[in-house]
Amino acid sequence: MPEARSPRRRAIDATDIARLAVFVAIIAALGLPGSFSVLGAVPITAQTFGIMLAGAVLGPRLSALAVVVLLALVAVGLPLLAGGRGGVGVFVGPSAGYLAGWVAGAFVTGWIVHASARKPAVWRTAVATVVGGIVVVYAFGIPVQSLVTRLSLGDTVLTSLVFLPGDLVKAVLATLTVTTLLRAYPRAFRRTWLPPRREGAPLTEAPDAPAPETPDAPDLDPTR
Repeated sequence: MPEARSPRRRAIDATDIARLAVFVAIIAALGLPGSFSVLGAVPITAQTFGIMLAGAVLGPRLSALAVVVLLALVAVGLPLLAGGRGGVGVFVGPSAGYLAGWVAGAFVTGWIVHASARKPAVWRTAVATVVGGIVVVYAFGIPVQSLVTRLSLGDTVLTSLVFLPGDLVKAVLATLTVTTLLRAYPRAFRRTWLPPRREGAPLTEAPDAPAPETPDAPDLDPTR
């Protein structure tokens, strides 16, 4: 039997809206400790950790929507970014590309975690947080930062390497958090997972499938 595909896309309902609101609040709250800037340009914050968590838990569509809602609230002036920043000015500054990268990063993180119908293993969650929460965010953020600061792309890449150790720590923490949540409260993901594939099992094998029934042997006792 071929491996089962991920569940069919469903409409967003009131429960999804509540989950979305929770993660908007979490990402905003992660900005409360404040931030510090690198060379006076892009601030280092804990909010990327919230982006990774949102993607892994909510999935691609809902997590991207949560980040869009957060940024919309920022655009109307709410100080929800680290350091109490808000207003349209943040979308034309050096960090503008990173904010756009949050949307794409949350989507990619969620897509990798939720791409399979099987419960994500630790390695898949780790890949998702690194690719979505770091690589994709940097891919959006670095070119815009280079353009706004008028620093060469190569120099901007080198400057941005200062973010990498902290972002890797966030990816590890997000992976551990998601793995714990999968084990302790799987309902947070609002979907049903197939169990992970057993070691050595063929790709086409359906895990935990019941063994085929063996027909009863014919009764050969002539005395009955």
